[in-house]
Amino acid sequence: MEIRVLRYFLAVVREQNISRAAESLHLTQPTLSRQLAELEAEIGLPLFERGRHLTLTEAGVMLRHRAEEAVALIDRIEADFRQREDVGGTLAIGSGVYAAGAELIRGLEEFSLRYPKVRYEIYTNSADTLRERLDAGLLDFALLQEPIDVAHYDYFRLPTKDIWGLFTRADSPLAKKKKIRRQDLSGRRLAIAGRLAVRKEVEHWLGDTGDLVIFAHHNLVDNSVPLVMDGFADAITLESSVQNYDPSKAVFRPLDPPLETTVVLAWKRFQPTFGAAGRFLEFVREKYDGKA
Repeated sequence: MEIRVLRYFLAVVREQNISRAAESLHLTQPTLSRQLAELEAEIGLPLFERGRHLTLTEAGVMLRHRAEEAVALIDRIEADFRQREDVGGTLAIGSGVYAAGAELIRGLEEFSLRYPKVRYEIYTNSADTLRERLDAGLLDFALLQEPIDVAHYDYFRLPTKDIWGLFTRADSPLAKKKKIRRQDLSGRRLAIAGRLAVRKEVEHWLGDTGDLVIFAHHNLVDNSVPLVMDGFADAITLESSVQNYDPSKAVFRPLDPPLETTVVLAWKRFQPTFGAAGRFLEFVREKYDGKA
């Protein structure tokens, strides 16, 4: 299966029309149709439902996802080597919503002054998804919340810590408290982090959960915010994850005793030695030297 043909396939997906796709690719329609037919023969399944507009079959949807990943990876490889001497290309960084992440992303302002040709892809998701994309070569770096298994990565621990607390409606009785203690949560519905290692940290702080209702687990706290805004549940989350919400509607109150978390900047072994990724790693080490 050639990357060129996958690009043809994605063009047809984008245009939903073979004629328009052929025009954008500077091919004749018969040539493009033949390439698609050969691709379907190679796959062994039809990729499109033919009609007024081309729509993807189940096999087509699956191939689109994999083709997008493959084309993105090839584009990145080509850009890395093309920009070896004159640093440019795209730097892909994945992160959850962390205080350390916000600080690092702000550092891109300074980095971009040094390397103005570099462009950035900033991708936000859960730690598990970020690791998948890092493993697939779709990210240069990922900011991962600890505790996390970094045995397969090189990493740099960032000095900025995040604090855990309760996110609750502004008119909730708990909003009147400056800090939240374990006994304050008795009888409350709670939404907490879904990733097992992080969940265990929170549950260790909670202790006996017999008088609590762990109503939901989330990979990103945004998924639980509607429950908080409706007053149906409260969320235990990181302060940085909810700092942009309107404090007249919902507020963050830190846990007491405090519960903190740290973040690592991880990359695939072996470390980048050239291109934008290598320069960025040098920049991060210089910026945080002696602070971690």
